[in-house]
Amino acid sequence: MFKSTGFWQYSAVIGFLGVSVLNPHDYATWLSGGVGVAAVVIVLLWIRRHGIQPSPLLSRVLMLHAFILIYGAWHTYSRAPLGEMWSGWFGWERNHYDRLAHFAQGFLPAVLIREVLIRNNVVNGAGWREFLVFSCAMASAAVFELIEFGVAVGLGDGTLAYLGSQGDMWDAQWDMLWCGVGALISIGLVARSHHVQLSQLASD
Repeated sequence: MFKSTGFWQYSAVIGFLGVSVLNPHDYATWLSGGVGVAAVVIVLLWIRRHGIQPSPLLSRVLMLHAFILIYGAWHTYSRAPLGEMWSGWFGWERNHYDRLAHFAQGFLPAVLIREVLIRNNVVNGAGWREFLVFSCAMASAAVFELIEFGVAVGLGDGTLAYLGSQGDMWDAQWDMLWCGVGALISIGLVARSHHVQLSQLASD
């Protein structure tokens, strides 16, 4: 039923990554996000070359997640123009682009986690599978906070730009909360259709 997913998603991500490296707000902050995105693109291309075809849904959500991460690394999360625009609309005192990024960190990778679980027959039953999807998303959020901590310490003067905490002492907790909310909404909205899509892809 599904045709082979083209390379346009990868080309779009690589193109956006190339544009963002030309004039980032802070190169150390850009590297913290841009290198990770580039590494994921390379891994996905390697996987495709070895005959593993991601579902169309997974390809699209990974592209969207890459755009969100690159945009945040380009401008830094505390200065992202989209967040500044939202603050103007709603009268917020801080830039909330980082909240969007952490919501996406739960919503979008949940699709990747589910696809890995289903394709490898890791667990039987939708309930246990989605419990693992949520648990893995939350675990990845915790690991990311630890990575943020390590990178921020290494950056020295770039710590605040990288963390984007904007003076919020509970920033790490808010980040994990929004990741959890994103994962739960992802499970509720796309779990069933994603499973159907994978079943149809396997039968082609």
